[in-house]
Amino acid sequence: MAGTSVGADDYALARVPDHARYSWWSVATQRFGQISALSQFLLGATLGFGMSFWTAFWALTLGAVILELVAILIGVIGVREGLQTSVIARWTGFGQAGSSLIGLAIGISLIGWFGIQSAVSAAGLSQLIGILPTWGWSLVFGLAVTLVVLRGFHSMAWVAYVTVPAFLVLVGWSIISELSDHSLGSLVNAAPAGPPLSLLEGTTLVAGGFIVGAVITPDMTRFNRTVGDVVKQTVLGITLGEYVIGLVGVLLAHAIGSANVVTIVTSSVGWVGTLVIILGTIKINDWNLYSSGLGVVNFIGTVFGRHVNRAAVTLVVGVLGSVLAAGGILDKFTDFLIVLGVAFPPIAGIMVAEYFVVKRWRPDLDASRASGTLPATAPTWVPATIVIWIGAALIGKYVAWGLPSINSLVVGFLAYVVAGRLGLIRGLGTSRTMDSEPAGVDAVPATS
Repeated sequence: MAGTSVGADDYALARVPDHARYSWWSVATQRFGQISALSQFLLGATLGFGMSFWTAFWALTLGAVILELVAILIGVIGVREGLQTSVIARWTGFGQAGSSLIGLAIGISLIGWFGIQSAVSAAGLSQLIGILPTWGWSLVFGLAVTLVVLRGFHSMAWVAYVTVPAFLVLVGWSIISELSDHSLGSLVNAAPAGPPLSLLEGTTLVAGGFIVGAVITPDMTRFNRTVGDVVKQTVLGITLGEYVIGLVGVLLAHAIGSANVVTIVTSSVGWVGTLVIILGTIKINDWNLYSSGLGVVNFIGTVFGRHVNRAAVTLVVGVLGSVLAAGGILDKFTDFLIVLGVAFPPIAGIMVAEYFVVKRWRPDLDASRASGTLPATAPTWVPATIVIWIGAALIGKYVAWGLPSINSLVVGFLAYVVAGRLGLIRGLGTSRTMDSEPAGVDAVPATS
């Protein structure tokens, strides 16, 4: 395959074969790494600034349950089919053309967040270390993460083995110095210092903070071995991420009377703060870049009929994200990325509805799974799905009642099921699947 020497293609448009799958612990470490990030401290601190400890506890609990249900259901599709999110979408309600839109949305959204995370880390490194200006650190950091992602899942797994425990130890060191001057009882019973947040508002923040990560779960779970592995890693990763990191953020907010706890975590002990910034960003930013590359590969494959190497696309996208971060351009796109995020929850609702309930194209997936191939054809468009997707996203954006991300997800699920029962889910046109041959050995085999 052209471009393979750049790095691992990692079965970007093919099913992940059994020999390339990993133990649940290996995948779980990366899932936990996604959630145990500096942004999770900020989320916990935001809750603690406006909530009592126990109200924040229930907000984190409800948000975690919502995320776990979404991640498990769509993650099960990933492990069964061994396919990344936007490729699965071809046969879970969206069709060939619809899946290209999903791939493009994932690609743009996550490369944006990749650049923003790189820029945030660069600002911290510039302040703590100096030597290079912020734009220089943006380039260095973004390109370093890009090199990790070029080798694919195998390389990212080893990075997680190192960064996740190191991050937790260093963060623990930095926060103990702050919390040691306060009694736990007084922090738990302390009144919030900021404007009050309701339980509904808090739950919305928790669920919305990782809903995009939950929707693209198949990018990760396609490397799992069993459905049980998906359940274990999801419950463990999300529960620990929300409680351990989130509740510490709540306590810190009560201790300092401010939501700006990240400054404490990153600057409390000089070089420890520097390492926290580096480790905290690498272990989430590699997945931002990885899933972005997968989405772009699917977009190019469906729109232009060419199978471009995932690693080559990753290199281009990583350099682009790093340059945009260095130029400060991405700061202007944050609001756009947040709006784009509204489009993601209905995708999960529609995919789950098609795969588990309506099953219009499920037989095609079932028939091809045993041979390790993809179905020979896919519907080009599914007009009803596009209407449902847009309608559900608008409801998530403009309906003020309830949880916006969950509203759009549930509406997408229910509307698709109803449309399926009414016989409205039909393909318009048929597209041949370019990647319908069994996957070759084009990635580093799993070793754990």
